[in-house]
Amino acid sequence: MDAARHESPQTVSPDRVAAELRVRGVVQGVGFRPFAYRLANRLGLAGRVGNGEHGVTIHLEGPADAVEAFSAALRDEAPAAARIDALERHPAPMEDLVGFRIAEETGTSGHPTALISPDLAACPACLRELRDPGDRRHGYPYLVCTDCGPRYSIVLGLPYDRPRTTMQAWPLCPSCDREYRDPGDRRFHAQPTACPACGPHHSWRSGDDFVRGDSEAIGRAVDALRSGKVVAIKGVGGYHLCCDARDEAAVLAVRTRKYRKEKPFALMARDLEVARGLVELSEEAEAMLSSPARPIVLARAKGILPGVAPENGDLGVMLPSTPLHALLFDGGAPGALVMTSGNRSSEPIAIDDEEALRRLSGIADGFLIGDRPIARRVEDSIVRDGPLGPVVLRRARGLSPGVAAEIPAARPILGVGGDLKGAVTLVVGGSAVVGPHLGDLEHREAIDAFRVAIADLIALYGLDWSDVVVAHDRHPHYRSTIEALGLPAPEHVAVQHHRAHVASVLAERGEWHRRVLGICADGTGFGDDGAIWGGELFVGSVAGGFDRVLHLRTTPLPGGDSAARWPVMAAAGFLCSMDDLPDLSAPPFLLPDSYDAARRLLDRGVRAFPSSSIGRLFDAASALVGFTRENTFEGQAAIRLEQLARSGDDRGAEPYPFPVEGGTLDPRPLLRAILRDRLRGLPPARIARRFHRGIARGLAGAIIRLCEEHTLETVVLSGGVFQNGLLLGMLVEETPPGIELWSNRVVPPNDGGISLGQVAMAAFSG
Repeated sequence: MDAARHESPQTVSPDRVAAELRVRGVVQGVGFRPFAYRLANRLGLAGRVGNGEHGVTIHLEGPADAVEAFSAALRDEAPAAARIDALERHPAPMEDLVGFRIAEETGTSGHPTALISPDLAACPACLRELRDPGDRRHGYPYLVCTDCGPRYSIVLGLPYDRPRTTMQAWPLCPSCDREYRDPGDRRFHAQPTACPACGPHHSWRSGDDFVRGDSEAIGRAVDALRSGKVVAIKGVGGYHLCCDARDEAAVLAVRTRKYRKEKPFALMARDLEVARGLVELSEEAEAMLSSPARPIVLARAKGILPGVAPENGDLGVMLPSTPLHALLFDGGAPGALVMTSGNRSSEPIAIDDEEALRRLSGIADGFLIGDRPIARRVEDSIVRDGPLGPVVLRRARGLSPGVAAEIPAARPILGVGGDLKGAVTLVVGGSAVVGPHLGDLEHREAIDAFRVAIADLIALYGLDWSDVVVAHDRHPHYRSTIEALGLPAPEHVAVQHHRAHVASVLAERGEWHRRVLGICADGTGFGDDGAIWGGELFVGSVAGGFDRVLHLRTTPLPGGDSAARWPVMAAAGFLCSMDDLPDLSAPPFLLPDSYDAARRLLDRGVRAFPSSSIGRLFDAASALVGFTRENTFEGQAAIRLEQLARSGDDRGAEPYPFPVEGGTLDPRPLLRAILRDRLRGLPPARIARRFHRGIARGLAGAIIRLCEEHTLETVVLSGGVFQNGLLLGMLVEETPPGIELWSNRVVPPNDGGISLGQVAMAAFSG
């Protein structure tokens, strides 16, 4: 919506006026100034347009009706990658200007609040030039225009101009300079523009073999990929490790060398036709796949690629996003490539060339290295089509940094998120800018990246710590909390983890005062009582706060966080209060000795932590239907349970009971039903299906009751458990008409979205 206030331009004569337009949003680095230039010339207006600290400023002089037409067209015809959040028009002194020009930048008197565009995929026009033998940029991997190319990953400072990007080392040649200054050219003021004569290039390194030159280096990389080798390729936001996705030995080599046991690999498909052969794509999924963000899209696999996604019916697929990717496929690279982050398991993605050569040596057989430096790490975004619309599972390249909400905050607020799936949010000028995914803070390298991300945002927007409010999780031992309390800000606001989840959904929609029923279901979070929460129902609003009105029955979890790694430990916790259990070491359960060890811990009361976590309940159920080993990546047991449930249908899959008893959601009847059906020999897939339907129906029953009690019509769903599309779809089916379900759509429902909720709660904490 237009947040602007409009004032009549100052009238100098009946026909000629002067006005100043101030535009905020994603309006730098997206061709906005050239667009304004062409629009002004089309309408016969004089003046200037320039980047400033807060966006774009436009001075106009000309007929009043032309100024009005300019203001309207500014929104209606803006470049596809631009987003206008606010447009203000003020009277201006008449300067009797002739013609319209682009100013390099406006004044820098205060803190910048201009928004940086995410990195954008190569546009069709640039790809046509790339493949045109008669074009001077034919085969050049770094070609860009104002509609596409890197932005966030190359920006060094604001306002956005070439000297403040990592392209500063390559002055434009006369031909590029003419294009840059020609308002009729697609590269008019395209800051990263270059050509083979004046721009960066690529090289190939494999042992003692070193080749410089784009065509030669790319050719060597293609040959290596076709012969089953692992290649490290420098991308926009970091290095990728690549191999032929249909070469089982090559895939195993990446998995073994990277120490990545079972977590699925992402794929890059040559084109949409190849992607359609790999996964089942809805119309919405194809739109996401082909969007300028070019995210990884999760979808049901059509077949098995050995080693790519073990025991998982989904594949993550993306399309080429850069000219370099297009050249690799045009040169004969396999049509489906494993395209995974250039790191060893749990480390941040490598971005510096020497760092990559050091860290990825022993993993990659060869390196395709680009000259252009990367200013900051940016992983690939992950999305999927869900029952309530598109869901962001990891917000990064193509989506971050982006404004997730407009928050009514007079001061800058920094939200530092949690310890898992780290991401920070900075509110500046009222816009909540969500940074890209950083990883889990249990690793030193991720903490270093976390510190750099915070310092980067503060410096990029020219903020002084004395002006900043820092919002953090209430958990006193979270690394993010400890880091937040060490920041030299005058005010620190603790926000409870699950309330932040609920607030993130409302922040996306700008709903500060709407009273809702909020349901947060995840694995872990520090509760008001010091327990491990994760199955919480709240009533309230962002402005008024949230009261806990219902939760999963609390059970002791042996080992605390260890239960997240070992599903049998979660099972021990949930079963410890139940009598007459069968022999779980015998068939069909075959729980390992670690289950008995966990029960002994519980019997002695050693390292047993009270928990209301629905995430751990999913782990326990997964253990009871056969997943008895360690999770090798977060959520593996729960994902396995969902995959099992998806393999069946609802015939003969009546929901297990999940009632509200004694003011809590009681999982014991549900677990007893699982034990009974396993002993009866029911297929694990049917048991998993009945479990999911039982959770959905139990939550729906609680929704109906609480909405009636509190006169509510809106239910907010957040937390990592709601990444489970099957569960979410069942909950939609079980919820009656008249109750509206909202879930995250801009930030992830997992912990990657809580920094947005933190800043929203902090904005109303006073």
